[in-house]
Amino acid sequence: MIKKKEIIKEYNKKIELLNKYNKHYYDKNNPLVDDIKFDHLKIEVQNLEKKYIFLKDRLSPTISVGYKPSKNFEKSKHRVPMLSLSNAFDYEDLQNYEKKIFNFLNITKKNDIEYSVEPKIDGISASLTYKEGKLISGVSRGDGKEGELITENLKTIADIPQTIVSKSFPKDIDIRGEVFIANKDFEYLKDKFANPRNAASGSLRQKNPKETKKIPLRFIAYTFGYFDKLSLKKQSEFIQHLKNWGFKVSKFNKVISGIDNLVINHKNFEDQRHDLEYDIDGLVYKINDFEIQKRLGAVGNAPRWAIAHKFSSVSSFSKILNIDIQVGRTGALTPVAKIKPVNIGGVVVSNATLHNEDEISRKDIRVGDTVKIERAGDVIPHVISVDTSKRLNNSKKYYFPQKCPSCGSKVIKEYNNLTKKYDAVKRCTSEGFECEKMAIEKIKHFISKDALNIDGLGKKVVEKFWDLKFIRLPHDIFKLDYNKIEKLDGWGKLSVSNLKYAIEKSRKITLEKLIFSLGIRHIGQENAKIISQHIKNFENFSKISSGFNFENFLNIDGIGETQINSLKKFFSNQTNLIVINGIKKYMILKKSEKTVSGKFKNKTFMFTGKLEGISRAEAKSLIEKNSGKILSSVNSKLNYLIIGDKPTTRKINQAIDLKIKVIKQEDFKKMLN
Repeated sequence: MIKKKEIIKEYNKKIELLNKYNKHYYDKNNPLVDDIKFDHLKIEVQNLEKKYIFLKDRLSPTISVGYKPSKNFEKSKHRVPMLSLSNAFDYEDLQNYEKKIFNFLNITKKNDIEYSVEPKIDGISASLTYKEGKLISGVSRGDGKEGELITENLKTIADIPQTIVSKSFPKDIDIRGEVFIANKDFEYLKDKFANPRNAASGSLRQKNPKETKKIPLRFIAYTFGYFDKLSLKKQSEFIQHLKNWGFKVSKFNKVISGIDNLVINHKNFEDQRHDLEYDIDGLVYKINDFEIQKRLGAVGNAPRWAIAHKFSSVSSFSKILNIDIQVGRTGALTPVAKIKPVNIGGVVVSNATLHNEDEISRKDIRVGDTVKIERAGDVIPHVISVDTSKRLNNSKKYYFPQKCPSCGSKVIKEYNNLTKKYDAVKRCTSEGFECEKMAIEKIKHFISKDALNIDGLGKKVVEKFWDLKFIRLPHDIFKLDYNKIEKLDGWGKLSVSNLKYAIEKSRKITLEKLIFSLGIRHIGQENAKIISQHIKNFENFSKISSGFNFENFLNIDGIGETQINSLKKFFSNQTNLIVINGIKKYMILKKSEKTVSGKFKNKTFMFTGKLEGISRAEAKSLIEKNSGKILSSVNSKLNYLIIGDKPTTRKINQAIDLKIKVIKQEDFKKMLN
């Protein structure tokens, strides 16, 4: 077992290494590793933080940006923080990014989001403050909150106007952009610097501006920080204004709608990147509409409304030794290629995902094939293509199993009523804990961070305890024989004591987290929260199976037929009922944390009908941020029923009978101000 101290030690080493790389990159202008290795280290740190809730450091890449300002320069705080950007490496990353936006903003797939696209120049970020048309100060990015005051050095750059006379230019604004050196100019400096980016950074951060002036620095503007009375509506409009005001902007800026078009443009651009006059390491996509940007806001140290699509990751060729089928918690069968270990970008890779049956058929992937493997920040790299010229004559086509490799149950593709197509993923038809692999994954989910969050009981430990027959069902965790565990290799009195404490601590849990921990298909955290508000206590939840009328759930806002059918299947399984009753003996329910102040304090709300321009999730979030409460059904405790397009007549009539205030979405907006 990996002890908590060892995990923290490993994490701190990675943080220390990341900080070292940042120091050499930002402060010493002498990078120790390439971007791919740096990005991979960032992902390793982020994955550790996701897995272990106790890990957090002020220098974490999820919190910090860049590197602290140098002591050689006076420091200056940014009026608006200079945030970092999340990264996308492939089509799937972009799909997931846009899906989150669709869900948050309640935008259908038919309406593609409009993006302002620009090259991600590999230079030095700078922020220029103009007041009454005059350049007052210039600051480096620094750590995102404050940077180095390098005004006089920036003034030596011909691309940066020091006075702007345009009547449309704001009275007070921070213009942001990138300082860089063109590749042809770098030819005269390559004996002194490792690359153009180092040359730009080193030149810009000299104490003597006269020395900086000797270097052919350039500047391209691309956004703003603080802006007095912003009247523009789109990023593309702002770019045009920058040009009109006398700033240099990239000639490659464009507006593109839809992920497919972004990917096509990205590939075309990547093919010509080496012909450009300056170094770039990807493209930046910003949602073009400023109003949508404002709604999305930021999370951590990165805006939700922008993402960097990095250029190709490192790839290599290897041989497929075997194809394993992994069975997930919900029965999904995922094929994984076991490959001859190969070093890709400094990481030894031995597994590569094959996604699903259709992907294997489309690429005609077979055991024994030589394949191209790409690693682009994914936890598991993926197979790009097959080199058929190296295929053996006796090679046989791979056929996906028709039965679950774990329990032997039939596997099927489910029909999706929304898309009117069969899902790409095949699933085991076993219910409950009859399938061994599904059972193990369900137990892993039960103790995961967002569920019981049992520190010290990780995935590998669950697998070990399963092999030793210590656990078979979730509630077996509370019946563990600690004397037997103490005798295992890698365990001692202290580690067993810590595990016992963590398990005991996990017994105190909110109802919504407990429902989520059961791993019922289609019942995520939001659904679990809604059900918990309706059910009230775990006793009621455990009685759902005995003659429960599932039609009652149709009255719950946010629960549909998909969730109801999933609940029916779950409660019709005898093993699941044993789990429910077993858990009930050990758990101690605690109340969910509530916001104590806000304009909607002590007020309750419910929605019916489709809202315009906002998702239910966002609307509910706004109410909860203002201390309001969401009810799942119409009852005497409800204060407001908010109606959208095509509301449920029955709910409106119930509200009227109970003398509940029925308001339209426009009225709700006025209440929010």
